[in-house]
Amino acid sequence: MQATFSSLIQSLDIAVFARKKDTTFELISLKPDWFDHFCDADLETGQTLTLGLLFPFIDCFLHEAHDVWQSGTRKPHRSGIWVEQRADGQQIALEASALCDQDTSLLIIQNMSEQHANRQAEVQVFRENTLLKEHAQAECLGQKKKLRAHEEEIAVRLLCAAQHRDQETAAHVRRIGLYAEAMAKALGWDDALAADIRVAAPMHDIGKIGIPDHILLKPGKLTADEFELMKQHAVIGEDMLKGSNIGVLNIGAEIALCHHERWDGQGYPRGLKGDEIPVSARITTIVDVYDALSHKRVYKEAFDKENTLNIMSEMVGTHFDPELYTVFINNLSVMEYIKDTNKEIE
Repeated sequence: MQATFSSLIQSLDIAVFARKKDTTFELISLKPDWFDHFCDADLETGQTLTLGLLFPFIDCFLHEAHDVWQSGTRKPHRSGIWVEQRADGQQIALEASALCDQDTSLLIIQNMSEQHANRQAEVQVFRENTLLKEHAQAECLGQKKKLRAHEEEIAVRLLCAAQHRDQETAAHVRRIGLYAEAMAKALGWDDALAADIRVAAPMHDIGKIGIPDHILLKPGKLTADEFELMKQHAVIGEDMLKGSNIGVLNIGAEIALCHHERWDGQGYPRGLKGDEIPVSARITTIVDVYDALSHKRVYKEAFDKENTLNIMSEMVGTHFDPELYTVFINNLSVMEYIKDTNKEIE
């Protein structure tokens, strides 16, 4: 039985000590080979030594071990792995355990080098996998940014083509996008979708590129027939943008088609009512009216803040979605900042 126990001790690669005094311990197992690097090679079973002198880390652990020995528990209390420098310069990972066996206070020191090496290898693999994942995510983000840049370039070029025929200013177009993005963020949209509406909302009137000059550029009031033709810019805009694999253009298509729809169903071209109107178009309707009222145009002067809001408040429930208008009012300071930092070029 004793031989079997000794074999077990050797296979575990441990040194077992019985405490004699606070810092003095008696070796009660066979001495493992690795222990020769820290003590006299002639040390034998039954001899005593001060472990704190051999392993400075043990001095710290003995404070915890003392409480374990006083409690009399047979459950091992472990120190955790620490690394020592052997006499030959190599490193060895060790772990101490304190427990009681009847009236004997035991301290076991185990060679954990293999387990420690395996753990280090696992950590290294995890670190490398994490780096690879981060690299892949960075690559994906870079590709998304490139795709976003391409989408925005397409939208900008379409808007430039339309502006050659329309009288809307570049500042107006930019503000519409920024207003719409601010509204989307206030509604809790994620950054990608908010960026989409920033690019898409300025395309609301892109269909005007298909309206004849004598109607589009007419300085006076349009006749009933001319106005019917002008209203076709909503359908033309949708036809220009729909069916794309580019998400921002599809949002632009629904805005172009529906930005003249009204909350009460009296708008055009389809007479949609309430929630039938895409939220992107409902947002664009509100910010487009705000910008038109608060800026000078060839046919009118700019309205001040009070008059602008008075006119808009009268449109709530008829032209405007009441809930979205409340969001707009709650974020009016943001809208005013956008207006003041993106002024018309005189």
